[in-house]
Amino acid sequence: MSPIPEFDDGERWVVESTLKERYGKIVSVQLADVELKLAAEDAQLTACPTLYWEERGAGFVVAKVGEGRYRSMFFYADDPLEEQFGAGKPVYEDLFECVTAVLRVQADHEKERKGAHSGRTAQDLTDAP
Repeated sequence: MSPIPEFDDGERWVVESTLKERYGKIVSVQLADVELKLAAEDAQLTACPTLYWEERGAGFVVAKVGEGRYRSMFFYADDPLEEQFGAGKPVYEDLFECVTAVLRVQADHEKERKGAHSGRTAQDLTDAP
């Protein structure tokens, strides 16, 4: 099996421009590698090129798990359990969809962590202790 190709300039542009649109500023994106099981039945881990960034108290990774195939997750640095949260589908074939999905899931999770539940109003949140 050939190694998974690194992120190319076009893929990095997709991620960086999506983050700039989401946060209204340039976000530092770093190259990294993670080891993942590419399939549940795999006995060994595979090194995957990864893009990593931190924003709003969360760390994000988008791993390239094959040519045109991506997996994303996020986690909170202050989480003592070091839980990782996925972005919905196990593998995306569209990088933009993969990045926007993890951003959306994290934003929803951030609201829950801050107590913003369905049916509560801005006034409820302002009055909360």
